[in-house]
Order: sequence, then C-alpha cells, then structure tokens
Amino acid sequence: MTETLLQIASRYSAAHADDKGIASTPFAGVSIIRETAPSALLYAISRPLVAIVLQGAKRVATGRTSFDFGAGDSLLIASDVPTVSQITRATAAAPYLSLVVELDPTIIEGLVVETGSLPFIPSRPLRVEPTEQELADAALRLLRLIDRPSALPILRGQLLRELHYWLLAGRHGGAIRALGIADSHAQRIGRAVAIIRAGYAGPLRVDRLAKAAAMSPSAFHAHFRSVTSLTPLQFQKQLRLIEARRALLADGTQIATAAHQVGYESVTQFTREYSRLFGMPPGRDMREAKRRMESAA
Repeated sequence: MTETLLQIASRYSAAHADDKGIASTPFAGVSIIRETAPSALLYAISRPLVAIVLQGAKRVATGRTSFDFGAGDSLLIASDVPTVSQITRATAAAPYLSLVVELDPTIIEGLVVETGSLPFIPSRPLRVEPTEQELADAALRLLRLIDRPSALPILRGQLLRELHYWLLAGRHGGAIRALGIADSHAQRIGRAVAIIRAGYAGPLRVDRLAKAAAMSPSAFHAHFRSVTSLTPLQFQKQLRLIEARRALLADGTQIATAAHQVGYESVTQFTREYSRLFGMPPGRDMREAKRRMESAA
C-alpha cells in the first residue's frame, strides 16, 4: 500500500528526530517537526517559511496577531518576524507533525520571472490557510524520494522547485511573490537581516546595513520595521536573547557565560532584558524548564 504524507512523515521523524523534535531531511531547508506532548512557549525569529501541519495543533503569534491551526492547515511566515508559538495538541500516540519548508528566494525569483507579472499582495507576515491538494501531493513526492537515494541528486532540485511553484500558485502565493521580485524592499531588507543574523553578537552598524540594502539610513529604518515589525536594534536584541535562552535551556550554559557569548557586557542588563522578553529571569526560567522535563519523564 502506498504511504500517505502523514505516514511517511511519522515514520521518518520517529527514526530521525533529534532531542529538539527536529528531523532534518536530505533536502536543504526542509525538516519535519515531531512533538509528543504540548510544549511550553517557544520564541523565535524564523526565516521565511511554510509549515504544513499533518497532525496535532499549534498556536503562533506575532505582535497582537495570533492563529490557532492544525492538521490540514499551512502556516506562512513571509518575513523575518519574531514569533511566540506553542504546540497545543500532541500525544505519544498522535504526535504533532509538521513539514517545514524554508522559502528559497532564488527559486522563487526564477519562478516569478517565468510566471510573469502576477500580483503580489502586501499583507500580514503571518498567515494560515488550508493546505491545497497540489501542495500536499508535491510534498508527498518529495518525501518519497528519501527512500530512493540513487534518485536524490537527479530529482531533488526539480521537486523542491515544484513545491515552491505550488506555493506561489496557491493561497499563499500573493504574499510569497515579494520574496522573488528582484530588488524589492523584501529582498533588500533580507540582505540586511542576513548580516545581523551572521554577526548578532557584535556591534550593530546601521550604516553598513543600510548600504547592503541600498537605502538611506532613514529609509532603511522605515522599511526594516515595515518588513520585520522591529527596529534593527530590537531585531538584534531579540536574536541575542533567543540564542542565549537556547544555550541556557538546551546546553546548560551558565547565565554569565550565555550573556557574554551573545554580546552582553552587563549580566544585570542581560537579566533585565531577558525577563522583559520571556516573562521571568533566566535562573527561574531554567528551573521551570527542568521541572517540566522531570514532570514529563
């Protein structure tokens, strides 16, 4: 019997998910998320992506906008915006499962050129829509390729391209097209975001970022906030704090060490800003995380 998308994702993620519930695949930017219980709040600044939910349910918010969604839905994050998420329905017998595809601007740009001047729709950076059958079918063919390693180098590229095509052709397409329009504000701000991500622990040089985006400093600030919902400094600060929290909770790093690793000179300032973002100081956050792990064991 031919396996469904849910069955393949379940089988593969059960065998390959790491301790964070992430199962990487042979396809760049494609992974499967597997969780067997509802989660605590998760903070991130995600790259543009689509998450195709196959089982379970989740809540995601950015700013004052939030969505509850589940199996049969697809979440689009159309720009590098801060999100707070929580898996709300998951069990050992029926884990939360989603196929996550990071959007490739190079593939999108090529498809936009080929498909002509269809409109793009300025909209919220976070959207949830029902998953179209064409997108689900393309995702199924992609995952089936995992079991055909000899075909991977030949078909991988075209199947990833097909997956992006159906995203562009579907309900999310109007919001995604801006990522593929050459020299659009979204593309130019994306170049600046990449620089911040690569060097978030160092000093923020707005003049360098504006130059990378080919904008004046004032225009850069305005468009950066329009695309990401944050100022460049706020974006860097949230990246620092999210990475520090990962080091504290996942790696057991000492508080002072984590603060210095992400660029803070003052542990007091780090603790104050950590508490403001996550709702509690780092020491208490670590104790709460340990308690949750012990309760789940």
